[in-house]
Amino acid sequence: MPEWYLLSIAALLLLGTQRFLYKVAAERKCCSSLTTAVFMGTVTVMSAAVFFVSGEPTGDMTSLVLLSVINSLAFAFATVAHMEALRHLPAGITFPLTRLSILVVILFSIFFFNERPNPFQWIGILMGFSVVAVLAGEAGSETRPEGSAGSGLLFIAVCVLCGAVAAISSKLAAISTSKAGFMALSYLLATFFSLAINRKWGRKKAGASPGEAVKIGVVMGLLNFFGFYAFLSALATGPLSMISLITGMHFMIAIVLSVLLYRESVSRPKVVGIGLTLVAVFFLQL
Repeated sequence: MPEWYLLSIAALLLLGTQRFLYKVAAERKCCSSLTTAVFMGTVTVMSAAVFFVSGEPTGDMTSLVLLSVINSLAFAFATVAHMEALRHLPAGITFPLTRLSILVVILFSIFFFNERPNPFQWIGILMGFSVVAVLAGEAGSETRPEGSAGSGLLFIAVCVLCGAVAAISSKLAAISTSKAGFMALSYLLATFFSLAINRKWGRKKAGASPGEAVKIGVVMGLLNFFGFYAFLSALATGPLSMISLITGMHFMIAIVLSVLLYRESVSRPKVVGIGLTLVAVFFLQL
């Protein structure tokens, strides 16, 4: 198996567990923007430490700064929008719908990077989108008791757009700049953006104590640091379309954990979705 595929699987598991903590934060009514700021601040500290200790070359500084600004803005808004969507729709609906950003990423990869998946990988891509289609079919019938389907879908639309921008900018950074340097600067900026959002929005949304948000944010940061570094390492040598699709299915990890720990309903579409995810991941490495 190619190295980029193994790194993608590692990112899938780590980021999937981190995304489940979005669900935990929503269930405990933590302030979304404060949790995001703490998690991004944790990644910033760890990435900066790796960058200075390793002495990794920065690459083109203009690209590093520009891509970090774009990535941090997109990621901050996508993360906060994702958590807010979970207040309105169940994890089994929210996680797959936000993955529609993969469609934008794949089209960009084909036309900009001239990536050409082989027939088996096309099967994997179709399987991946079938997971989204199967699970999205439940969106009209499931909302959280205190939620609004319209508000949830609006937050998901913001998450899809920003998620695609974050993935594309990550690929460009992985092939032209220092991975640790990009992570440190991008997450530092994203921390500031999240704090700015928190000042404007957080006071209205908070339900749990700030300490709860801080604890969850730190654990998110630890998981994200290792997961995102694996993602960037895969992007440095592998195809954006394949890697984004594999790691983008991390929501299945979150769905399984939500079923096990929060007793969310286990419907036939969710079982089918888990099966299709496993098949898709298999075909993408052929």
